[in-house]
Amino acid sequence: MTMRKTRKALTISMPQDMAEQYDNLAKKLAKNRSVLFREMFLSYKRQALEKEFRDIQTYGAQLARKKGLLTEADVERLVFEGH
Repeated sequence: MTMRKTRKALTISMPQDMAEQYDNLAKKLAKNRSVLFREMFLSYKRQALEKEFRDIQTYGAQLARKKGLLTEADVERLVFEGH
């Protein structure tokens, strides 16, 4: 039976002072480098998805205003217009 790898080692480079700050932060939070990086990555990913969602909401709201859709009733009227 073949076992699949669940982890992949990555090598990153950063300025020396940033690396020291990173290590200090990991130590302060009592986390190893890998755990800290995973948490930072997931936090960044979540923020990026939230920004994308907000951008889509803004676009949709602008488009709705251009079409004169200002209330839920306006949206329902448009959705059910063809039925």
